[in-house]
Amino acid sequence: MKEISRAFDCIFYQQKNHPLKKSFTYQPPGKPDWVSFSTDDIISRSQKLAVGLLNLGLKKGDKIALISYKNRPEWTMMDLAAQQLGVITVPVYPTISSSDYDFIFNDADVQYAFVGTGDLYDKVDTAKANIPSLKDIYTFDRQDGRKFFEDIMDDSRLAEVAESAANILPEEVLTFIYTSGTTGNPKGVVLTHNNLVHIIKNTVDLLPTEAGNQVLSFLPMCHIFERTVSYSYMAKCAQVYFTGTDNLGGPNGDLQAVKPYFFTTVPRLLEKVYEKIYNTGLTLTGVKKKLFFWALSRTDDYEYEKEYNGLEGIKQGIADKLIFSKWREALGGNVKGIATGAAPCPVKIMKVFSAAGVPIREGYGLTETSPTLTINTFEKNGALAGTVGRPIEGVEILIDASEGEYRDGEGEILACGPNIMQGYYNKPAKNAEVFKDIDGKTWFKTGDVGKMVKGPGGHDFLKITDRKKELLKTSGGKYVAPAPIENKFKEDFLIEHMMVVGEKRKFVSAVIVPSEEALQAWCKENGVAWTSLADVCKNEKVIARYQEIINQFNPLFSHIEQIKKFTLLPTTWDAVKADGSTAELTPTMKLKRRVVREKFDKEISEMYA
Repeated sequence: MKEISRAFDCIFYQQKNHPLKKSFTYQPPGKPDWVSFSTDDIISRSQKLAVGLLNLGLKKGDKIALISYKNRPEWTMMDLAAQQLGVITVPVYPTISSSDYDFIFNDADVQYAFVGTGDLYDKVDTAKANIPSLKDIYTFDRQDGRKFFEDIMDDSRLAEVAESAANILPEEVLTFIYTSGTTGNPKGVVLTHNNLVHIIKNTVDLLPTEAGNQVLSFLPMCHIFERTVSYSYMAKCAQVYFTGTDNLGGPNGDLQAVKPYFFTTVPRLLEKVYEKIYNTGLTLTGVKKKLFFWALSRTDDYEYEKEYNGLEGIKQGIADKLIFSKWREALGGNVKGIATGAAPCPVKIMKVFSAAGVPIREGYGLTETSPTLTINTFEKNGALAGTVGRPIEGVEILIDASEGEYRDGEGEILACGPNIMQGYYNKPAKNAEVFKDIDGKTWFKTGDVGKMVKGPGGHDFLKITDRKKELLKTSGGKYVAPAPIENKFKEDFLIEHMMVVGEKRKFVSAVIVPSEEALQAWCKENGVAWTSLADVCKNEKVIARYQEIINQFNPLFSHIEQIKKFTLLPTTWDAVKADGSTAELTPTMKLKRRVVREKFDKEISEMYA
C-alpha cells in the first residue's frame, strides 16, 4: 500500500486494485430502497464537490463542518472533496446544543456547514448569528428554502482539483476533531494525513474481510474510531453500507438486509443485544428454556481459541446447532468478527459472543491517537480477554508510575508513534500538560492507568485499570479505581449503568440505573407487579435482588473496593437530554462523573447519613 500516503488515496487505491459497483450504499432518509455508488461515482462526485468548494472561495487551511445523524455516503464524499484541496474538515456530533456549535465553529473559524436531516439545519442556523466566520449552511437532502449541497457540484475546474490533490503533503492537517470531554469546553484535536494513514496501513490487514465483502458502518463518522476504519474499508476494497443505530436488529433490520462480514461497535450496543438474547431465553418454557440456559452456561469458561474435543465437542456442536447458530443468524449470518472500542467491554460479553461463533475483539485508543494504540487481533495468539491487546506496529507504550500513587506494575499509559496528534488547536498550555519528554522521545499522556500482562505466545498485552482522573480517595486515604468495579457489575443484565462513589467517604457505595426492559422481565418472572420504574425501585424484593448482585461480585474486589451501600435510580442516563438538561454521558457513552454527582447529590448523601 505504498500508494497510500494521504487518507483520500484510499479511494484511488480501490479504483486501481479492486473497483466496486457498490462501494458506498445507504438508504436515503424517508426512502425504502438502498442506493449505491460505485468507486468511480465516489471519485467523480468528490472531485466535482471539490470544484464547488473552490467556487465558494475555499482554499487550503480553511474549514468546513460536517454533521449528520446517520452515516451516509455524502458525508464521506464531502470529506474526500475537502481533503483534495487541503480544506480542513471539522466533524461535529449531531446531538450537541446550539451553544456547543457556537463554541466549536468559532474556535475553528468554520466557514461552511454541511448538514443532514432532522433539526441540524435549525440548530446551526440558530447559532449562525453568533459565528462571524460562518458564511452559509448546505443540506445533504433537498429542503425547501435551503441550499442543497449537490448544487455546488461543477466540473469546470477539475484540473485544478487534480493539481491540488497531487500537492497535498502527508504531514498536512486533515481534520480538527473536537473531543467530547466530560468537563469544560471541547478541545480541537489536530490530526494530519500521516496520523490517520499510519493507523490505516497497520490495521487494514487485521480486518477479517476480503475484497468485495460487505461491512456495516453505523457508529458516528464524527468520531475518529469509525472515520478511520471507514478509510481502512476503502483500502480493503470492502462494500460499505452506511446506516445508523435505530434499525439494526429484527427481521427487517439492517443486519438482515446487509448481512455484514464485519462491523465496529461500542460495548453498550453489544450489552443491549445480549440483554435481548437473555430476556428472550426467559420467555421460553420447558425443554427449550433448559437448552437455552445450558448453552449459555457453556460460555462461562470460554477462552479465545479454545478447542472442544470428544464429549465436549459433541456438546458444543449441539449448543451451536440449537442455540448459537440462531444468534449468528440474528446478526446476518456472515459476521466473521466485530471490533469494539471507545469504552471498556465487559469480559463476559466478549466471551458469550465469541463462544457463539461471533468473535469480539477489543482495542484501545483516543481521538488524540487517531485512534488505535493497541488491539486484540483475530489471528492465533492475538487476543487476551480482559485486555485491550498489543500495540500496533510503530506504536510504543510506556507505563509511567512517576506521577501519582499506583499499585505494583501500574502507571499512567504513555504513547509514542506516528499516529499521535499534532496538539490541541489554540491550546498551548494544555499541550504542555499532555506531552512529556523522556529519554529524547515525546510521549502523549493518555490519562488512563494500566499495566502490561503476559498473554498467549508470551506477548505483552495492555490492561486498562482506570482513568487517572477518576481515581477516588476514601477518607482513610485509600485509592479506589471505579471503572473496573463498574464494568464487572454491568455484566449483570439488570444493571444499565452504575457509578461508584466514595471520594473522602469512609466506604465505597454505588448509584445504579436499572435496565428497565430486563427488570420488567425479571418482575414478571418473579411475581412483582409492575406499576412504574420508580415504584419497583422501592420494592423490597427488587432491592433484595440487586443486593444479591452486590454480594455476587463484591468478593472479586479488595475489602476497600467492595460496595457497602447502593441506591437504585428510577431514571435514564443519556448522551443527550430531550428537555435540554445536562446529559450524564458523553457522546461516546462515557460517564460524566461530576454531572452525576451533582444531579444525585441527595441520593448519594443519604447513603452516608
